[in-house]
Amino acid sequence: MLLNTGSTGPNHKEYVTWSDSYSMGVKIIDDQHKGLLDFVNDLFNHSTGNEVEEYAYFKEVIQQAVQYVKDHFQTEEKLMIATKFANYPGHKKAHDTFTLTVLKSVKDFESGKRLVLEKFAYFLKDWILTHIAVMDRQYAEYFRKIATRKADGKLTITIEDLEKQSSP
Repeated sequence: MLLNTGSTGPNHKEYVTWSDSYSMGVKIIDDQHKGLLDFVNDLFNHSTGNEVEEYAYFKEVIQQAVQYVKDHFQTEEKLMIATKFANYPGHKKAHDTFTLTVLKSVKDFESGKRLVLEKFAYFLKDWILTHIAVMDRQYAEYFRKIATRKADGKLTITIEDLEKQSSP
């Protein structure tokens, strides 16, 4: 789980469930995507309609969540650069635009503007699932295309695979 907010008790509901269809085939990325979905579920579980409770919760978790998203994007981007993924610039732009949108919401919140937690949760859920299904799927397919299958059946990207990408 992304954040330790204690909302795994009997009243905790899973609004977004991880599905293998979201898998990129890269363990670290899949684990980070699961963490993002856990955070979205946590947001929904803290959307009580009680402005004071929602404010306290958001104030407690948002900086850690923003850092987690930045770290996740950095992980994806490093893999794209290392493998010479052609759509890296477009993918990075989508990451940057999303980050700026979230940071604007945080800045608005910190300046006293009311944040509707449920609305923010829906925005994150929709963006994350769409991004995984469309943009992340592109690099996942590319990784599978350039990877080498090991004896145990798992795909891996080796130095040799990367060098093949560099040659004409």
